[in-house]
Amino acid sequence: MNPRFPGLPPGTSADSPVFVISVAAELAGLHAQTLRSYDRLGLVSPGRSAGGGRRYSARDIALLREVQRLSQEEGVNLAGIKRIIELEQLVDELRIRLEETAQELLAARAATDQATATVHASYRRDLVPVDRRQALVVWRPKPRGDRQP
Repeated sequence: MNPRFPGLPPGTSADSPVFVISVAAELAGLHAQTLRSYDRLGLVSPGRSAGGGRRYSARDIALLREVQRLSQEEGVNLAGIKRIIELEQLVDELRIRLEETAQELLAARAATDQATATVHASYRRDLVPVDRRQALVVWRPKPRGDRQP
C-alpha cells in the first residue's frame, strides 16, 4: 500500500487511471462538470479508457484537491493555478535530473579513483612520485679526480 495514496486497488500505483469521472468527482469534492472543465483547460489530464471515457488516478485526485484549495483558500485564478502546476512539474523534472546528474558525478569520481589507483599500482618501485610543491635538491658526486685527501 502506498502511504501517500492509501486505499488503492491491489496492483495499481498512484498513476494508474482507475477512477471514472463520477467517482473522481466525489473523491475530490467537486462536480463532474468541474472536472471536465479542468480537463479542457489542461489543469488535470486524466487517462482515457478504450471507449474514450476519462479515468482518473490517485495522483489526479490529489491534484484536483490542490486546484480546489488554491482556488478557494488562496484566491488564485485558474490561469495562475495552471502556471503553478506547470512550474511544480518543471521543478520535479529538474529535481529528478539533478539526482541523475549527481549519480553520474559519483560514478565518474569512482571511475577516476579507480583509474588513479590502477596507474599508481603500475608505478615501478624504483621510481617515486614527487610532490612538485616541495623543493627538490639533486646531489651529484664530484668526479673522482677532483677529490682532495
